[in-house]
Amino acid sequence: MSSHRESNRRAPNRGVCSRRLLVLAAVCVTMPFATVAAQSMDSIVFRGSGGPISSNVTVPANRGWFITSGTVAPVADSTAAAGTRARFGDTKTQGMGILRQIQRQLAGEGLSLKDVIMLRVYVAPDPQKGGQFDFQGWFDAYAEFFARPDNPTRVTRSTVGVAGLVRPEFLIEIEAVAVYPKK
Repeated sequence: MSSHRESNRRAPNRGVCSRRLLVLAAVCVTMPFATVAAQSMDSIVFRGSGGPISSNVTVPANRGWFITSGTVAPVADSTAAAGTRARFGDTKTQGMGILRQIQRQLAGEGLSLKDVIMLRVYVAPDPQKGGQFDFQGWFDAYAEFFARPDNPTRVTRSTVGVAGLVRPEFLIEIEAVAVYPKK
């Protein structure tokens, strides 16, 4: 009986905590919008030091968002044996393949990589690089798609080294956030 009472006591607390988190998230998200609206800004504003990524981005109110789940690399060489490095490639090859997949997902929504405002990137250790993270491989893949003449967008970005991904062959996983253009 006491565990029943205990579970009844815990359930409302989880709900209250969840509501509190949602309210805090809403406050954090809507406060910049209020500032943007007061400034009459109609476009997305990327801010930073001029490097290949932005330190922050402001999105005006009433804009639709497109958010991907973590996306992993497609097969780079279908003739390579399963479980081999050649099958999915190195970090740069995987990163480029993932960005192409995200590009196709965006195109299906009438968007492009120019509409991406944020990337969250998980990089796993590369056994062929002595178990080190190949961050440079990811940076090189990023440079093929962003902060360049055909796509000057400098997204906000987090790159995190992780112990591993869902399969040992995967060296990188990427989540993307895009914003629909103003109508």
